[in-house]
Amino acid sequence: MPKSDTLQSENAKRPSAEQFIPVKNIQADDKPAHKSSGQIHFREQKGYFQRLRTTMNSLLVLLFFALPFISFDGRQAILLDVSQQQFFFFGLTLWPQDFTLLAWVFIAAAFGLFFITVFWGRVWCGYLCPQTAWTFMFVWLESRIEGNSNKRKLLDKAPWSANKLGKRSLKHGLWGLAALITGCGFIGYFIPARELYLDIFTGNAGFWTTCWVWFFAICTYLNAGWMREQMCLHCCPYARFQAVMFDANTKTVTYDAARGEARGPRKRKQQTELGDCVDCNLCVEVCPTGIDIRQGLQYECINCGACVDACNETMQKFDYKQNLISYVSENELKGIAHSNWRSPRFLGYGAAVVIMLVVIGLDLSSRSEIQLNVIRDRQSLYRETADNKVENTYQLKIRNKTQQTKQYQLAVNSEMPFSLIADPVITLAPGEQSDYPVTVLADKDAIPTGRKIIEFSVTDVNKPEQSVSQETGFFSP
Repeated sequence: MPKSDTLQSENAKRPSAEQFIPVKNIQADDKPAHKSSGQIHFREQKGYFQRLRTTMNSLLVLLFFALPFISFDGRQAILLDVSQQQFFFFGLTLWPQDFTLLAWVFIAAAFGLFFITVFWGRVWCGYLCPQTAWTFMFVWLESRIEGNSNKRKLLDKAPWSANKLGKRSLKHGLWGLAALITGCGFIGYFIPARELYLDIFTGNAGFWTTCWVWFFAICTYLNAGWMREQMCLHCCPYARFQAVMFDANTKTVTYDAARGEARGPRKRKQQTELGDCVDCNLCVEVCPTGIDIRQGLQYECINCGACVDACNETMQKFDYKQNLISYVSENELKGIAHSNWRSPRFLGYGAAVVIMLVVIGLDLSSRSEIQLNVIRDRQSLYRETADNKVENTYQLKIRNKTQQTKQYQLAVNSEMPFSLIADPVITLAPGEQSDYPVTVLADKDAIPTGRKIIEFSVTDVNKPEQSVSQETGFFSP
């Protein structure tokens, strides 16, 4: 056969350029396609971690709305009454003077968060953060109306029609209602909740109450409905400094690259030299922040576990080992055994949490249920009486910081003979403050001239261990 005929025969056997099947070049730094397309429509996923997240988010939302409706001793159990400067927490009443206790609580909560982050990464964001809870709630409403993630993407691209307008109107109407109820739920901690909901939905609420409810409603609508992952990516500071608390033993949502690479599609039961990752891209589609966990640890990851459940579902279908993506530490992936009990971060944050809890306990135990402030009469230092006595006038500001009516015993303490000219027993209602005028009298010849130190004391008649005192000056000629 001539050489030219042979070449023509070989060329005929080769597929043309149009017949070549395109091969996807899989790179570790590929960006998820849906991340740059505006709003992320992530796919709903079921599984162990999603059931856990849903349960914890539901309990958080239920607790948020239910707490203001719990009564204690005839009043709302948790009420931050700003107008009266009283903050009720069941049987405990806090006043502005007790804000140090709230500061200790917030510091202890911060150290507790750091302590958890050392071992489990950003699980707060995935399972307990209100932004996550409300975002998933709004997405659930959206999916019930507009369909799954693919249908929502198509609806975004579709031209406006009666169908699209109807779905969007219903969705935003339900979002607005959920946001309004959330605004009422928040303000219900500052204004009695039972009256608040009724007044808002009947239009009888006051101007400022209505403004505050709608302010938080609009914030909820924007954060959970529109911003969603943008709050986690750009607004939340926790995402930026969490890496400082990570080490090689922190369990985070991690892709096992040694086992999964090189990844690529294949049929079930197909023999292949590829890694276990079938490149189904489900881990990207279910991610609420739109990242590809296969690119490694990223600050955008909120550790919600959606990609873990999606990957395990795929591994089960292909009869592969579970947990190609899982909560695992860097050392565990390398097979390095490590005890958390010897971790400096464990000891440091753990000690900080314990210390703060001790401080809170000491502050609570030493907290007085009585407030006393002694003010001298500034119009005159002293007055002399006709019977050779000297008197000084004071005003005692006494506050009952409890939620029960109390009787208090007043006394003036000094090494010298002073007497109190006033009723020594005073009764105060819960939270009441009394401006109580008293006069202290002394024999002019029995005390030295000038200024002497005396001490006023106020003691609970039924609980003598509850007593406060304050020193002041007594003047005589």
